[in-house]
Parts: sequence; C-alpha cells; structure tokens
Amino acid sequence: MFDRMIGDVRVTRVEEIQGPFVTPAMWFGAYDVKAFEAQLPWMAPRYFDPASGRMLSSVHTWVLRQGGKTILVDTCNGNHKNRPGWDAFHMLDQPYLQRLAAAGVLPEEVDIVMCTHLHIDHVGWNTKLENGKWVPTFPNARYLMSRTDKEFFEQNSKRPETTPATVNTYNDSVLPIIEAGMDVLVDGTEEIAAGLRLVNAPGHTPGHVGIDLNSKGKRALFSADAFHFPLQVPLWHWRGVFDADPDLACKCRRQFLEHCVEHDALLLPAHFTAPHGGHISAHGDSFAISFDRVHEA
Repeated sequence: MFDRMIGDVRVTRVEEIQGPFVTPAMWFGAYDVKAFEAQLPWMAPRYFDPASGRMLSSVHTWVLRQGGKTILVDTCNGNHKNRPGWDAFHMLDQPYLQRLAAAGVLPEEVDIVMCTHLHIDHVGWNTKLENGKWVPTFPNARYLMSRTDKEFFEQNSKRPETTPATVNTYNDSVLPIIEAGMDVLVDGTEEIAAGLRLVNAPGHTPGHVGIDLNSKGKRALFSADAFHFPLQVPLWHWRGVFDADPDLACKCRRQFLEHCVEHDALLLPAHFTAPHGGHISAHGDSFAISFDRVHEA
C-alpha cells in the first residue's frame, strides 16, 4: 500500500481493481508502433503485459488526511453498478470499503469526496445500493464536483445517443448525491484544505481537475486522468480516443509535466500501477519519469 507523508499530508492509496484492460490501439487509435516499441524496455512487464498485449492499469482512490480532515480523491467504480459495454467495470463485487477500513478510514469519517471528473471509474463509490436504492456511501461528506462537468454530464445523460453506461453512471452515482443536497460545485481553482488547491485541467472531460499539494516545502500533483499510463510521460503528445478534447488534453498533460519539473513535484495519477507515481525530468521537448524516489520520506 502506498502510504506516506508529503509535508503534513498523509497520502494513502486504496485500490479497487487492477488489470491489463486496454491495448495501445484501443487507447490511442492510430499510433506510432515503432515509437511504442522503443518504450517497451522500461514498460514491460510492470506497465505493459506482453502476453495480452495490453497496458496495465489500476483503479484506486487517493486518501488525503490533513489537519483532522479526511479527503477521498475519486471513488472508483462501485459495486453492483450496471455498466453495459464496460466488462471490466460491470456489476463488480469488490471489498473496497473493507480496504478503506484497513487504511484507517470508515465511511462516516470522510469529510470531503473530491470528484476530479464524472467518469464511470471515478464516481462509483459515491453511492451504494441499500434496500434497492442508491444512497450516499459517505453520509457526512461534502461531495465536490466541477460545475462544468456536472452541467455537461447532466445534459449528456438526457441525450438519446449517450451510451447506457454513461447515463447509468450519472443516474446512480451522481444524481443521488445532488438529490441529497450533498454536492458542492467548484470552479477548479479552490483551496479545498490547507495546502491542497484545485487545478483546472480540461480535455479529458470539460471540467476535469487535478489537485496541487504544497505542504512544508514538499510538492505532489494528483493529476487524475490527465495521465492513464506512464507511457504518456515521454509520449505526452499522443491523443487519447477517450478524451473529450484530445488536443486540449495533450496541452494540459504537458502543463502538468512542466509543473512537476519546476517544483520537483511527485506525479500521482489515478491509474498508474506500482509504484503509482514518479518524479518528472525534462529532456528537450520530451519528459521522463523516475520511480526511485516515490516512497522517500
């Protein structure tokens, strides 16, 4: 388990699922095979599974504890959620809450749930199924979500061309929070706790945000889905087929990399497998990621 202090913020990772989910062609569409193969020596087998030809990914929550506050950054997929077309996320039955408890956090102890964006694998545990009804999993929390994303996905859920999985995600994992009056809309620049400030990073979704941690001279950047795979550090300019605005997503990805270089900030995305993050260095117009300082005190 990733569990360390960054300044005076305790950062703990709680995993829901992990696996080789997508091939490079599924994620990037048209891509440079030779450029991909040049990265294989450092990617396989930790970040790329040669047997399946798929990139390895984790779905996890970052738990931040600071000043008596407990903050969850994203809530994975959730159990019993109907996600047609997304087999890896469909009707899961995972011991996520038990893993959260093992990390020292009970649902009623959560003060803030920060939804970096409103995709399937980031809002699922916002709610749980109780007596046939979706109810908030964290009864005492404020659920922070981007105003832009909330408005976008609210309208998107009503369009006939929207996929059932996307409609279901809004209806079972976002709408119940709004109906309970537990949502707080943010514009992507707020300080959500001491030393924790939101950073606008549109592209993957219209209202996608990251979190900049700045505590006692230590820096980290929770980049959510600006990055899905370590491959996107050196090949930051590759366009992802699941980004709402691929070109804007590339621009934000580069800005995050530049931020990490400038501040020696630890990059902590939502989906990297172990060691789940790294430090960034610049090499001309490219970047590299180093994993050897991830767990330093």
